[in-house]
Amino acid sequence: MRLAPEGRPFIAGAALFTAVCWVLAPTWTALLFSALTVWVAAFFRDPERQGPRGDELILAPADGRVVSVATADEPKFVQERTTRISIFMNVFNVHVNRYPASGTVAFREYLPGRFGHAAADKASADNEQCSTGLLTARGRVLIRQIAGLVARRIVTDHEVGTAVRQGERLGMIRFGSRVDLFVPLGARVLVRAGDRTRAGVTVVARWD
Repeated sequence: MRLAPEGRPFIAGAALFTAVCWVLAPTWTALLFSALTVWVAAFFRDPERQGPRGDELILAPADGRVVSVATADEPKFVQERTTRISIFMNVFNVHVNRYPASGTVAFREYLPGRFGHAAADKASADNEQCSTGLLTARGRVLIRQIAGLVARRIVTDHEVGTAVRQGERLGMIRFGSRVDLFVPLGARVLVRAGDRTRAGVTVVARWD
């Protein structure tokens, strides 16, 4: 199982503590922390993703459940009315985020904020977040990584000016979070609230 590099210190720490428990603590405690170590390793898994590719497709940037599809202004990068697709990742989902389309990173902005429940609609404005604007062959899209209740570290891999590929790793959010995808109204959305998505695999919209 391939692991995200951000998880190495967490996995090593959990494994070390578990080893100590097997020596010094009751068996039930050691078993409990053994299970926790397995979960921590699973949380930071980074599986290879193969899926449909093409300039006309917009892929899901995150694994999880679509909690909202709504019209929203996006004045910072897309600079027009958009459709916002919000995907909530629980602690059992893969948390590596991927680019929905090929293009060039043309905008990045980190904003500190609260750590409220990421599935709530107001999390898109209130929570800690990092926005990445992507200039594609068909138009502009924006991906917003949003921290949740237990998330305290957003990782975004690429700087402005970097050429990226559809399905390539964008970054990750540690321990529970949400990703909002803003696409122009000219793109036809193919998912609705309640749908499940896989980053780099599920087609969430298509350019008409």
